[in-house]
Amino acid sequence: MPEAKPRVLLVTDLAYQARGRRYCDEDIRLSARLREDFDVALCHPLDAVSLMDAFDVVLVRNSGPVLNYRAEYEAFRSRALERGTLVYNQLAGRADMAGKQYLLDMSTAGYPVIPTIDRAEDLARLPVVPDYVVKPKLGADSIGLQIVPRARIDAVMYDDVLVQPLIRFAYEVSFYFVDDAFQYALHAPDPEQRWRLERYEPTAADLEFAHRFIAWNTIGHGIQRVDACRTPEGELLLVELEDLNPYLSLDLVDEATVDRFVAALTASLLRLAGRRRP
Repeated sequence: MPEAKPRVLLVTDLAYQARGRRYCDEDIRLSARLREDFDVALCHPLDAVSLMDAFDVVLVRNSGPVLNYRAEYEAFRSRALERGTLVYNQLAGRADMAGKQYLLDMSTAGYPVIPTIDRAEDLARLPVVPDYVVKPKLGADSIGLQIVPRARIDAVMYDDVLVQPLIRFAYEVSFYFVDDAFQYALHAPDPEQRWRLERYEPTAADLEFAHRFIAWNTIGHGIQRVDACRTPEGELLLVELEDLNPYLSLDLVDEATVDRFVAALTASLLRLAGRRRP
């Protein structure tokens, strides 16, 4: 008899309306490819706790901002950690998986990130610019983000928020990884069109920049996206390290790149499940 395939529960919110992206298309396409090596079932994030014990691996994909179901997400984490459930991405993420505090920590430590503060008395540490970005420490998908002009920055209430200068960058670029292996990069040539992405060929310096954050996060298994902006002076600065459920924009890369990505993801999931290709 043929050997049973590992069972994967793919957690996704197919109905979530993301600005400029179609979550459902990406996860339907990805699940179809994974069925070549796994028995795959899709479920809504709110159903994950009741279903996950019947599967070998829980793969969290485009599950939407957990702010919309914070208590249920914490219950999922607690249950998975308590029972030793194999979750992909690994639940030890130190970046967006744990909120935005890492941006402050990295800024303080001198990492190449957009300067970040969370106290009024530290405002002098930020450059003087016309506008500032105020974002919740537990924000996601721009929920709760505000643009505050310099004249009103002293009125900001520092209650679980971060403040950054609004940088007039040349473009944004994203680097996509499976585990610690780089897969592809995309960039948005127009700063006003974040999700109008085109293929980007990174330099050795670009990859060194991105790998620095992947190494910092120490996730053993998972998909990560390093989002950065290119300043007018040519410097890359980290905008976000997405380690919970990064959207992949697979519809914008060629089939050969999709094939390589799926092969890398499949191999990683098989390793996690204790299975390897013969």
